[in-house]
Amino acid sequence: MVTDVRPLRESPAYRRLWIGQTISGFGQQMSIVAVAFEVYQLTEESFYVGLVGLAGLLPLVLGGLYGGALVDAFDRRTVALLSALGLWACSMALVLHSAFDVRSIGVLYGIVAVQAAFFAVNNPARAAMLPQLLPAHLLPAANALGMAATNLSFTVGPLLGGLLIAWKGVEAAYLADAVLFVAALYSVFRLPAMPPAVKKGVPGLRSVTEGLRFLKNAPNVRMTFIIDLFAMVFAQPRALFPALALTVFATGPSTQGLLQSAPGIGAVIAFAVSGWISRVHRHGVAVAVSVVVYGACVLLAGLAALSDGEISTQLALWGCVAFLAGSGAADMVSAAYRSTILQTAAPEEMRGRMQGVFIVVVAGGPRLGDFVIGSLASLTSEAVAMATGGVLCIVGVLLSVAAQRRFLAYDSREPTP
Repeated sequence: MVTDVRPLRESPAYRRLWIGQTISGFGQQMSIVAVAFEVYQLTEESFYVGLVGLAGLLPLVLGGLYGGALVDAFDRRTVALLSALGLWACSMALVLHSAFDVRSIGVLYGIVAVQAAFFAVNNPARAAMLPQLLPAHLLPAANALGMAATNLSFTVGPLLGGLLIAWKGVEAAYLADAVLFVAALYSVFRLPAMPPAVKKGVPGLRSVTEGLRFLKNAPNVRMTFIIDLFAMVFAQPRALFPALALTVFATGPSTQGLLQSAPGIGAVIAFAVSGWISRVHRHGVAVAVSVVVYGACVLLAGLAALSDGEISTQLALWGCVAFLAGSGAADMVSAAYRSTILQTAAPEEMRGRMQGVFIVVVAGGPRLGDFVIGSLASLTSEAVAMATGGVLCIVGVLLSVAAQRRFLAYDSREPTP
């Protein structure tokens, strides 16, 4: 039941990549908290915090689809390194924005949009590397480790970000992000060359459409995206955290950091006992069940926030934190299996493009979700919006599984797209 760390022992290149991702993730999460907090301070509206996600949506979609084609056409290390340099430049832009006291949400939206485009290229490149760094039987454990790194950053980063903002303002969080991202640059720089399986020229629209055509005929891979979209579009509550912290729970940035860290805390706890993940072969069932649990936890977190006034504020806050932690644990399990299905069921020559679609869903979905739930909160309240999102997630998953029952029969021992 304990954590399977064999990928870290057996591949030095993977170990460096994992460490670099973990360290840089702390800074990225500090920056995310700082941007949300700054936008809310400038506007005092959750709707505008939700627009932060929407600002990066189109660049993320275009970057993910075309970036996946780049990953299949060129050396994956080179693509990852160049896009990582672009991400670091965006971090520096946030530092300069703060240093010169440019109090403009338009500038923040612009930086977020460019950052999303580079992220949409960088993430598929790193994910598509894993089958070249590790044997297939270690991929579930590697994906669990990757989710643990992400969620450890989700845990520590927002907490540190909230404390830094309370101490020295948003500029301290932006600077920490720029400094810590150097670890990611170093880890990619040390990777071996990873040329494409088939040499191609500069990819065009045809390469992108080939990937979408493959997805049309790959129901199991497609279902992993559909199910995750229900969770991320309807039940991603992060845009509500500034308002919840400052109004519902009447505290400040440290509470925002706690709320934003809660899913990561749950995911890290789940990771600590994730040794069983590699022994489960019915990945379709595992994905569906874990996303339903995710939706239920978000629903209960919304109800806990809604109960503030009927019970003590502290009890409502910690109830909300506990259920958000449960959502993070469920998401960690879901992501480990979804990633493994994608890496094993998709052929080598399609992995970059499928990872591009993956990043459109897992990163673009929450950005669209920020807008959806922020808009819903402006019409109702933050607590009602969160609870409603949880219900919509559960209903969406159940309807999609009912329409595509073959997904529940998916077996990792005989992976089929």
